[in-house]
Amino acid sequence: MTDEPFSIVLLDTDVFSYLMEPGDPRGLPYLRHVEGRITALSFITVGELLFGALWRNWGRRRVAKLKTALRSAFILPLDHETSSAYANLKDRLRKQGRILADNDLWIAALAVRHSVPLVSNNLAHFERVPGLVLISEAGK
Repeated sequence: MTDEPFSIVLLDTDVFSYLMEPGDPRGLPYLRHVEGRITALSFITVGELLFGALWRNWGRRRVAKLKTALRSAFILPLDHETSSAYANLKDRLRKQGRILADNDLWIAALAVRHSVPLVSNNLAHFERVPGLVLISEAGK
């Protein structure tokens, strides 16, 4: 984990959700990590957020707000280097007897591949991912 300044940070799905809802107290500790920085999302986060809206049967207005926020976000794409980072991380974690859900592993692989910190409230999911710079307020 780090508090070092970076110009770009990758937001995990949970932190993006907290920050998207004005007044959500869970987002307050993360404001200092995103202010003045370019915030990026993974293609996985976009899918998780859109699925969450469908699953929770959000109304048209709330879905439109989400889609507007997503259209203005910088989305890190899937590429060969990210796929390689994913495979290497999955192999290393497997050899260490650790399992990380595939969606979380793809998000971590994007952060590692692009050398950007991941801002997540899921400390337990990501704290042992090799090469990942993690920013989390969980447990503080």
